[in-house]
Amino acid sequence: MTAVSTTIPATSPPREAASGLVWLFRDTWTEASRHLRATLRNPDLLVFATIQPIMFVVLFVYVFGGAVSVPGYPSYQQFVVPGIFAQTIVFGSVYTALGLAEDMSKGFIDRLRSLPLYQPAVLIGRTFSDLLRNVFTFFVMLIVGFVVGFRLEGGIPKAILATLLLLAFAWAFSWIQAFIGLSVKSVEAANSAGFIWMFPMTFISSAFVSTESMPDWLATIANVNPFTIVTNATRALYSGNDPGNDVWLSLLWAAGITIVFSLLSFRKFNSASD
Repeated sequence: MTAVSTTIPATSPPREAASGLVWLFRDTWTEASRHLRATLRNPDLLVFATIQPIMFVVLFVYVFGGAVSVPGYPSYQQFVVPGIFAQTIVFGSVYTALGLAEDMSKGFIDRLRSLPLYQPAVLIGRTFSDLLRNVFTFFVMLIVGFVVGFRLEGGIPKAILATLLLLAFAWAFSWIQAFIGLSVKSVEAANSAGFIWMFPMTFISSAFVSTESMPDWLATIANVNPFTIVTNATRALYSGNDPGNDVWLSLLWAAGITIVFSLLSFRKFNSASD
């Protein structure tokens, strides 16, 4: 008579609960690399993300440039290109809202929440991948800026500082878009809600014209606009001028926006997926 084996097959131990910085960094990179791979498989996103700012450069430099005079700058190109840099990275943050809204509508966020991963990594990875995409778009814009006559007159160190300020704002605004993407019900709504507030913010600013040319009441609004502050700071650094307190104010705005909207996004993420 053959003996029946009673050995219980070995099972792999369950994965430990995701917690701590190691899990955070690992899961964040996993999420970020997932989105980056998706972008590489769909290069149309990168193409269209760069066409719009190039059109703005051509429009403002070659159509309006001859009619706009900006005191203190040798050319309109030197004044407007940093403003287009800032506008480009802000507009690029809308992909965070679109991506999260799509994941929510398809139930992918719920699937991620069922996995033993560090939950905040879902949003951090999403915003980080969009930041890297903004880096690519920025360098394309920098090349276009050189073509139309923009120069780094303040030197490389100040140019690096100006670029880091822009990227800090790019990440901060991605958190605003993350909150929007988690709050709406569809990708179409995310597209509308993500853009509707950015147009007045970028145009009621010093990005394209000096605020001194605006009516007093409008200039007051433009001067306290955080988009104006970061544009003035980066423009001064790129051109070798004294930025005054604008650098520190830009850092404070970027940090404040990031903290507030990341907390709101995490809270919305948890409540929307429960």
